Amino acid sequence: MVAAPLVLTPVPAADVARGDGEDFADFAESMCRITKDSVGGRAGDLIQLRRWQRRTTGMVLARRPDGRRRHRMGLIGLPRKNGKSAIGSALGLHGLVMDGQGAEVYSCAADKEQARIVFGVARRMVELDAELSSVIRVYRDALEHPASGSVYRVLSSEAFTKEGLSPTRVLYDELHAAPDRELFDVMSLAMGARSDPLLLAITTAGVKSDRSGGDSVCYGLYQYGLQVALGELDDPSFFMAWWGAPDGADHRDLAVVRDANPGYGDIVDSEDFASAVLRTPENEYRTKRLNQWVSSAQAWLPAGSWEDREDRDRVIADGDRVVLGFDGSKTGDNTGIVVATCEARPHLDVAGLWERPADAVRWEVPRGAVKEALRAACRRWDVKEIAYDPYLWLDAFDELEQEGLPVVEFPQFNSAMIPATQRFYELVTTGGLTHSGDPRLARHLGNAVMKTDSRGSRIVKESPHSPRKIDLAVAAVMAVERASWWAAQPDIDWEETVW
Repeated sequence: MVAAPLVLTPVPAADVARGDGEDFADFAESMCRITKDSVGGRAGDLIQLRRWQRRTTGMVLARRPDGRRRHRMGLIGLPRKNGKSAIGSALGLHGLVMDGQGAEVYSCAADKEQARIVFGVARRMVELDAELSSVIRVYRDALEHPASGSVYRVLSSEAFTKEGLSPTRVLYDELHAAPDRELFDVMSLAMGARSDPLLLAITTAGVKSDRSGGDSVCYGLYQYGLQVALGELDDPSFFMAWWGAPDGADHRDLAVVRDANPGYGDIVDSEDFASAVLRTPENEYRTKRLNQWVSSAQAWLPAGSWEDREDRDRVIADGDRVVLGFDGSKTGDNTGIVVATCEARPHLDVAGLWERPADAVRWEVPRGAVKEALRAACRRWDVKEIAYDPYLWLDAFDELEQEGLPVVEFPQFNSAMIPATQRFYELVTTGGLTHSGDPRLARHLGNAVMKTDSRGSRIVKESPHSPRKIDLAVAAVMAVERASWWAAQPDIDWEETVW
């Protein structure tokens, strides 16, 4: 049984029936040929569209009752080796020949080498087929259909300018790798003078953010498509079909792999997955083979491990012995407090978080409120230690220390953070801690990435200017490290401990 899309935006059957899907299928299966020997067939053989490919392209090329094309923009997400390049190339050639007089078709990608992949397959299809080669002229970076004055070209984000274009059809390959929105936005806006344009991205998933630190254009489109598919947004001009594994799925389970790959055992070798999962970094495997979005190219905690440690029945009661971990800033970053019980199996919760509002132009952490939250925590629990990084907060903690609060410096040096990170990782992966399930802490942990050097590994942000904050993650690592130390002190008389 072929895997169904994980996400699919609705398209009326009547629009599919009156669309160009059958015309495209006839074109592809009578003129477009396989360009390389593969599991799916031998080079030179005509393409045979699978049922899921026919259905998908039929939905992409659907038409409204007034005859206009239903979709102006589309996103198809497929794990690698499921025939993205062949379908994209065939769609490009179809647009070159069938989109009327003066059509402009473009293959786009993050860099010219990637953009040439889909175009190169299309060019080879022309060379292999006598009928196509008789009506299409082949150039290094362009295909021309003289009878209609139409052209098919290559563009990339590296190109200096894309102004003056008037695309009828754009095939954007691996949109997840786009370094920014520039090329995508230029091509989208350039379609405005065309009556039936189509911008279609066919991509695998990737890291959620681009080089700016914000959500990438591809991840933004994916989120938009989710809203359309769920009925939260009404936009019939947007189409998305996304194959992949759901969040939290076990990437080592071949049943998960099969359900994520519509070409499993057909156009992609099923035996390759069992080998690839052993030799491929987890996040690379998840993006390329399961088509899952990740927060960073290098994951810290194994997928699902943090969720598995949630225990909502376990609470930190008033008077419990705890350690507070504090990571703070002054302006741009967040400030967070995490509480951990001083037990052999500590339990974690969030004691406070101050986040800069997304629309704030100028913002500073409310230092008075933060200090009061620390005082309140010390009144509520038996706080053995407040572990804090003195950077930017030394004056505030001097004040709290003078008031009698048990503050202890925990500078963010490798000598302290590397062993603390390792301990936290081990406790999470072995079930040595639990947590309350606070989504803010989960988000910050998900934003953290691992930085490794000759001295070991510690958590850091994706980039210094990334908007994805990790303050609670850092505070949690600090809290667990110091709480574990306190729990391992058998000779301490807790009641007689004086600060």
